[in-house]
Amino acid sequence: MSHIHIGRQHHPSQQPPLDNPARWSLTGAHAHLAERRGNVLRYPVDVSPFVALPEHPDAADWDDIAALAGPGALVPLAGVSVPPPRGWEVVARGAGVQLVDDGVAAAHDDEAVRLQASDVPEMLALTASTKPGPFLPRTIEMGAYLGIRRGGVLVAMAGERLHPPGWTEISAVCTDAAFRGQGLAARLVLAVAAGIRERGETPFLHAIADNTNAIRLYTSLGFRLRRSATFLAVRVPYNLPDPEDVPVT
Repeated sequence: MSHIHIGRQHHPSQQPPLDNPARWSLTGAHAHLAERRGNVLRYPVDVSPFVALPEHPDAADWDDIAALAGPGALVPLAGVSVPPPRGWEVVARGAGVQLVDDGVAAAHDDEAVRLQASDVPEMLALTASTKPGPFLPRTIEMGAYLGIRRGGVLVAMAGERLHPPGWTEISAVCTDAAFRGQGLAARLVLAVAAGIRERGETPFLHAIADNTNAIRLYTSLGFRLRRSATFLAVRVPYNLPDPEDVPVT
């Protein structure tokens, strides 16, 4: 059974939800998934790799990341632009973009079906071959995922990931190489957007800055650039002292 560790608490953030969407998700719609130590939040490692820090992390926050993840762990950070402390290795730093709904023609699709837990093996195989971003055995718990099958085989999918208040991220947009060029990805993005809109929320999404084909698709569907984003992955130092024995959520 999970335990909650109540540590230092920052004052409520004035940071807009889309500037740190993982943190706003883990303190809101995805609070039931959150693992916490002090002011650091993360998803279970089989749901999503994201770790969320406060807007202005201090040394104790970095210590809490280390305690959660463990020595030598690779940690993708969301919503953080400050460099890690000395001894932490920056393993990857990438430029990305965040786009928001600006008149998307959202529409349900008769061929798109809601994917279930029983579909996860096929979803993992499709994302492994197409590499749209992290997709793990329990990622499906983050929101609704839709797929299109041909000959009974899952050939395209898209779904919901981060869920800050008033917004839902569209993610895992991918199509098997043999079925590209048929507009399946666009149809699924519009279908996922329709479900988000029906809840009174607004779709948004992220893309790697040099993925011009994806950005061109999203802007053609009615998304607009909101801001640039930095994707950062750091490695916890190996030579850390043993953390205190404190339960984690």
